[in-house]
Amino acid sequence: MKNTLLILFMMMSFTAVAGDRVTGQSFVTRSPVLAQHAMAATSQPLATQAALDVMKSGGNAIDAAIAANAVLGLVEPTGNGIGGDLFAIIWDAKTKKLYGLNGSGRSPKSLTRQWFIDNGYDKIPSHGPLPVSVPGTVDAWFMLHQRFGKKPMTEILQPAIDYAERGFPVSQLIAYYWNRSVPILSQFDGFTEQFTIQGQAPKHGEIWKNPFLAKTLKTIAKGGRDAFYAGEMAKTMADYIQAQGGFLSVEDLANHQGNWVEPVSTNYRGYDVWELPPNGQGIAALQILNVLEQFDVASMGHDSPEYVHLFTEAKKLAFEDRAKYYADPDFNGLPVAELISKPYAKKRSQLIELNKAGKHYPAGNVALSHGDTIYLTTADSEGNMVSLIQSNYRGMGSGMAPPGLGFIFQDRGEMFSLKEGHFNAFEGGKRPFHTIIPAFVTKDDKPWMSFGLMGGAMQPQGHAQIIVNMVDFGMDVQEAGDAPRIHHTGSSEPTGEVMNDGGILNLETGFSYATIRALMRMGHKIQFANGPYGGYQAIQKAENGVYWGASESRKDGQAAGY
Repeated sequence: MKNTLLILFMMMSFTAVAGDRVTGQSFVTRSPVLAQHAMAATSQPLATQAALDVMKSGGNAIDAAIAANAVLGLVEPTGNGIGGDLFAIIWDAKTKKLYGLNGSGRSPKSLTRQWFIDNGYDKIPSHGPLPVSVPGTVDAWFMLHQRFGKKPMTEILQPAIDYAERGFPVSQLIAYYWNRSVPILSQFDGFTEQFTIQGQAPKHGEIWKNPFLAKTLKTIAKGGRDAFYAGEMAKTMADYIQAQGGFLSVEDLANHQGNWVEPVSTNYRGYDVWELPPNGQGIAALQILNVLEQFDVASMGHDSPEYVHLFTEAKKLAFEDRAKYYADPDFNGLPVAELISKPYAKKRSQLIELNKAGKHYPAGNVALSHGDTIYLTTADSEGNMVSLIQSNYRGMGSGMAPPGLGFIFQDRGEMFSLKEGHFNAFEGGKRPFHTIIPAFVTKDDKPWMSFGLMGGAMQPQGHAQIIVNMVDFGMDVQEAGDAPRIHHTGSSEPTGEVMNDGGILNLETGFSYATIRALMRMGHKIQFANGPYGGYQAIQKAENGVYWGASESRKDGQAAGY
């Protein structure tokens, strides 16, 4: 036991490598990036530069976001690609309004929950053809472009095409995750041929090309979204999945359509925090913030057992509702308004004991109404801002790489429940529960910040922590992302698993030993996981119009502007 405590003490005694900075907090890795005209923040520098190039040549933030996303699908296939889904929140400078886009795809229409039961499944597998749902990204690009874009798609997609044809050096963290994915996914037809170099993942600094993806993007740029969802490409995708034992059909692809949705918000101490409604998990961040608002968080301080405990318990409360209620609204009446209401948060907050970790919280009783990932953000000289998140799920996705197309299908279908009657139970033509969520903040009806944070169930936890760091603890946009994070696991899940043991509290390096010891005395099970704390990007707009960009050291990313 003494040795264990000594190890814990040693782990938590070291500050971040930027501990000798002259300005800013000791844990901060860099200064915020400042620019007057435009800004982009993505998880890979080549994508950031592509976004800036598009805006310098006359495009707007929406064009830049699409271009950056296309580049990321090439340079960071460990997190996203055109085989996945996309969500976005757009601030339109002309109408001075937020717009939400749900670009998630649906399950194969011919596949049923009963098929899984009859074939001996108690959950949907994580890889292979069965968790594949319709990829929504390409359709979402064209929806964004049709409504807000300026430059032609042929120019917007050209940077990604050029890098795919000529190659680029693979960056450090991406090479690490790529190497981890190859042993898992190389069992599937098409993966090794299209995503390895002689059976191995490309190494850090090695040049990678994807001529298959270049050809696919050229076809899409010339033929539009229908070139992907109909015709020869759609037939190739459907034939491949069905040959592997899956159910995706040309009809499923042809019938796909993303949806414009109204973002929803809560006001946290004067700041309106905006998320998209389910089938994503964004409102969990709003629920957490509503509970925290019942307490004087600022007086607690960031590195305090009181704050970490309170945050963790608020997260547990929100995630029990997440497990029960978050699902495709087309199939269920979802009580979104009540879940994010202040009276509901006040009632739920009364369940928290301030000196004891909760083992299990019940989901709230509300009246029903009827009716791994990349994040990027861009902002332009007109005042448009885009908050965009896109993913294949589980890093590189299902492992299903249709021949000659240069991308991998997502495995979002794994998130469905097979429990009869569950809100998120599998049905054909249904959108699964989604973890990827973009966020936006307004103040006095003006844009204040576009931001996001990758990482599965970490995302709403991370969103709430960024807001608390800035609003309660006075951190700037870079400090808020670099600050050590709280990551709780073990809550009940939308797939049907139930939490009853309090879960695990993972604390990133930087929290003091005194705080850790106090949390252990409260009954928290503390661990120190390496890596699940997300990947944050943000653009804040100051009152004088200057953009403040932030990108964190946990990823290979870059914020840059001009």
